[in-house]
Amino acid sequence: MKAIVVTEQAAGTAGMRLVKRPEPQAAINDVIVQVHASGFVPTELEWPSTWTDRLDRNRTPSIPGHELAGVVTALGYGTTGLSVGQRVFGLADWYRDGTLAEYVAMEARNLAPLPGDVDFTVGASLPISGLTAWQGLFQHGRLQAGQSVLVHGAAGAVGSMVTQLAREFGAYVIGTGRAADRQAALDFGANEFVDLGNDALEDVGGVDLVFDGIGGDIGKRSAGLIRAGGRLVSIVGPAEAPPAHGLAIDFVVESDPAQLNEIVRRVRDGRLRTNIGNVSTLDEAVATLNPKQRRKGKTIIRIRP
Repeated sequence: MKAIVVTEQAAGTAGMRLVKRPEPQAAINDVIVQVHASGFVPTELEWPSTWTDRLDRNRTPSIPGHELAGVVTALGYGTTGLSVGQRVFGLADWYRDGTLAEYVAMEARNLAPLPGDVDFTVGASLPISGLTAWQGLFQHGRLQAGQSVLVHGAAGAVGSMVTQLAREFGAYVIGTGRAADRQAALDFGANEFVDLGNDALEDVGGVDLVFDGIGGDIGKRSAGLIRAGGRLVSIVGPAEAPPAHGLAIDFVVESDPAQLNEIVRRVRDGRLRTNIGNVSTLDEAVATLNPKQRRKGKTIIRIRP
């Protein structure tokens, strides 16, 4: 099969290569999925799990990409809940070969059914962005109707999901980003927008929840905006300056088929709009994943036409 592999962390996306690899075999409780579309998060090349296994042993050359939509082609011993020929989408294990390939072996428990009226490209754009937004808001942020939420990077792949879900559940959303992101953030449902390059973040005042996908100085300044009892939820590591009157929580997104079902249901009925940017083929993936300029939205690699 064709697959993208990486061999050297220092090379980043420039070290990606399109190669031929043996098709994977299904272990116990696994399925083999013929990948139709895969999402990609550039920061995964900084994750230890891309380069080493759980015992810290080198596992390169490894296949990156962990979001997929495709069709089940084989079941491992003992696998239940899915069937050959079923359309699925989900989130592959961080420590196993990923989804920038024509086939992937993964645990059945990490997949959810993909309805027939949802395109594979859309399905592949949902797992990381959708689950990160859902878990950050509801599991870790404990969002309640009527609260205020500050969403950093509100026009991005994750931030746009956070913005839409927070609005649906009755929150007042303040989005942030670059000046060029203002209209997109408002279109995704932000009540107001803060230009991090020109506006004073501190003028926002107290908020109940900060969803931080930027970190650094922005994360530190955001800690001072948390109301008593509020929460700073981060997906970029522990807060450097925890809130004086609230909680700081950082988390790594986890696969959850029930939550994937909730997310795709909202896509189908129009409550949730995915944020897809560039779409290219597997043959073009190496060039696509080495952009010469900033890309907006989620990058999707179509493995099959």
